[in-house]
Amino acid sequence: MKLYYLPGACSLSPHIVMREAGIPVELDKVDRATRKTESGKDYLAVNPLGYVPALETPDGVMREASVIVQWIADQKPAAKLAPPQGTPQRYKMQEWLNYISTELHKGTSPLFHPKATDDWKAVVRERLGERYAYVDRHLAKNKFLMGDQFTVADAYLFTVAGWTKHVGIDLGKWPALKAYCERIAQRPAVQAALKAEGLAK
Repeated sequence: MKLYYLPGACSLSPHIVMREAGIPVELDKVDRATRKTESGKDYLAVNPLGYVPALETPDGVMREASVIVQWIADQKPAAKLAPPQGTPQRYKMQEWLNYISTELHKGTSPLFHPKATDDWKAVVRERLGERYAYVDRHLAKNKFLMGDQFTVADAYLFTVAGWTKHVGIDLGKWPALKAYCERIAQRPAVQAALKAEGLAK
């Protein structure tokens, strides 16, 4: 399997999950400007949408981080990176994945846009603050999003929350969330993924 990625982008979440699951991962970095990969491929031929992640599997190419991480987890159920399919806990985890994807991930995107005005960015930061406050309240009572068990939702939240330092948002406003991110960062699989992407020494 091959994971197409940009360092620190949402593709970091399936990268972390593959390492947590003990699945060998072949990486191919995508150039944001040219849409060419390190191996010389035209990335648009892999994923016509142009963004990461994309995961090449024996059954074809998968896209969308929140789907890819669940698929990886289901390949190695013994790793307990996702509750079993069809259980209430699985739907609760999917609820978190959707929240991260729509409220936090896509909620942060405007702050990276070169045409976004300062006034609009202030509105976006205020809205994100409300969303992160909700997560902070939950993490004040739980070690991970799903309680005591690390799941793929945690890999996704860690990835997206990591963008705050690039867009003028201080995680220190939310002590439980900040402490959570610091804990996640120390996991061996997370450290390995960060180092492989050139994001940590």
